[in-house]
Amino acid sequence: MDTNQNVGPTFYTVRKVARILRVNPVTLYRAIRDDAFPAVRIRTRYVIPAAALNELIAEVTASGGCIDLAEVIAKRRMEREANRAGGASW
Repeated sequence: MDTNQNVGPTFYTVRKVARILRVNPVTLYRAIRDDAFPAVRIRTRYVIPAAALNELIAEVTASGGCIDLAEVIAKRRMEREANRAGGASW
C-alpha cells in the first residue's frame, strides 16, 4: 500500500508548467528547444522534472529578486562545455 499520498509528481507536462509559470506553452516549448529550459524528451514529447522547477523556485526565492532564466541556463551551458573540454579556462 502506498503511504506517500502527499508526494508530488516527479515530472510535469509542459502545459502544466506553463500554467504554473503563467506563460504560453509555445513559449516554454521554444525555450526547451533552445536549450534554455530543462526538460526530458521521450520520443516526441517533453516532460519537465519537478526537481528542475523546484530548483528554479528556490533560486528565485534565495535571490530575493528577479532572475533571468536565460542567463542561468547560459552559465550552466558554459560550465558543461568547459567540463567537456577538460576544464580549460580562459
